Amino acid sequence: MIGRIVEIADNKRHLFLLRGFIIVQQHGDNLQELGRIPIDDVIAVIANAHGITYTNNLLVALAERGIPFVLCGANHNTAGMLVPIGGHHLQAKRFDAQIAASQPTIKRIWADIVKAKLQQQSAVLATLGKPDIPLSALVKKVKSGDPDNIEAQGARRYWTLLFGATFRRDQNDDGINALLNYGYTVLRATTARSVIAAGLHPTIGLHHCNEGNPMRIVDDLMEPFRPMIDYRVWQLASQGKFEINAETKRVLINTMYDDMQTSSGISPVMVCTPKLATSLAKIFLGEEKKLFIPNPKIPTEIGVLVENEVD
Repeated sequence: MIGRIVEIADNKRHLFLLRGFIIVQQHGDNLQELGRIPIDDVIAVIANAHGITYTNNLLVALAERGIPFVLCGANHNTAGMLVPIGGHHLQAKRFDAQIAASQPTIKRIWADIVKAKLQQQSAVLATLGKPDIPLSALVKKVKSGDPDNIEAQGARRYWTLLFGATFRRDQNDDGINALLNYGYTVLRATTARSVIAAGLHPTIGLHHCNEGNPMRIVDDLMEPFRPMIDYRVWQLASQGKFEINAETKRVLINTMYDDMQTSSGISPVMVCTPKLATSLAKIFLGEEKKLFIPNPKIPTEIGVLVENEVD
């Protein structure tokens, strides 16, 4: 589904539902409508300010449509996410299959995801004219379940090659790290919607195992798409744009509309994530053997591909 990602980033905003539209209203003595968006056109709502208010009726309507409502905390990280308890007509059957999946199957799938992430990271570096062999050479070393933690080895090399020897990935830092946080928040919301729609339980993961993380399989499945965000952040940083503002948010949100090459043609990220989640569900059910993962394809220009709300 190609839809709109709506972000509310001003404290003085009130959201409610009216006749199929999300109404954005300004707080104050003189209530003023600032805009309205058809709720059926929305794929995620991101609440990125602390003074926003919204009605329960709106939250129910979002949940009924499987639209994640994302709550942002410090430095634009995801603090919480409202997702529906039901997202697929065969959800119970798929939950059972997900829980019953064998360890060899889970390990094989995770190895495929790690390989795809490394290939995508390598493609980013190659596109930027940076050494990509240190990443591409690791792909052949990934074994079932990635027991040697090749993913982490790749990350250490990748960040240095991409942003320089002094860069460290720190979720609490500003600048490049804050841009990455925001981009990953958008990607996480898009992936969460895909997981729910595929009838999978977001907490039952493949590799991520933090006991306090209710989105473990979401974090697993977004891994191959993270380099798409990284590339856009590099482009912004190369232009001296390090702040989270309307312009940089728009670029990062529109990464979900960037094209990727697939076996059936070119599809945007927000179409590829549900295909990946659905193929995983079918593997659990024994209906498919191979995981759907797009081939590395890196867009080279920044552009607003669709109109999104960044308030």
